[in-house]
Amino acid sequence: MLTTLPNLLTLSRIVVIPLVIATFAVPAPWGPWSGCVLFSLAGVTDWLDGRLARLWQQQSELGRFLDPIADKLLVGATLFMLAVVHRISAYGILPALVILCREILVSGLREHLATLRVRVPVSRLAKWKTAIQMVAIGVLLVGDAGPAALPVRDLGELLLWIAAILTLMTGYDYLRAGLIHIAGAAAPAKEPPSVKAAKPSRVT
Repeated sequence: MLTTLPNLLTLSRIVVIPLVIATFAVPAPWGPWSGCVLFSLAGVTDWLDGRLARLWQQQSELGRFLDPIADKLLVGATLFMLAVVHRISAYGILPALVILCREILVSGLREHLATLRVRVPVSRLAKWKTAIQMVAIGVLLVGDAGPAALPVRDLGELLLWIAAILTLMTGYDYLRAGLIHIAGAAAPAKEPPSVKAAKPSRVT
């Protein structure tokens, strides 16, 4: 199951993380653009692996397990490095924190719901959030190495803010749906009403 193409594409997003991090040590313009290209290719695999798995009917529990982990590791590591090398301004760190906190919340929620045998499907709004988030990080990876006529960093941070707002919306939806299942599982089962034996009537 690990050697199917969808799962290999998912694993490639984990393998590419050290390469993306290494591009931060390469001087501009090669480093920033190489990081953007690698990150963008990883983002394409995020869309492609799920599509191929459904098309070829190769969906598996391993793939469902690895896919969100690969995404969160890639996004988390890249946002952390962008903050470390100051490619994100002080105003851009806040949406990055919102995104990371939401990922931790949803991961914990999914892990708990898995014990209840409850799956949380990905909403359409969450897919839009992921797409905008990936584009924002790709733009921020280019940063000041982009065309001088364009405010590349400002554009990336604007997209990151949009992704953060969508993150709050989708995070609230996931939390609300999860709490409903958790509350339902915690509620004690109602005992059926007891039937009292009727007293025999006196015959007169």
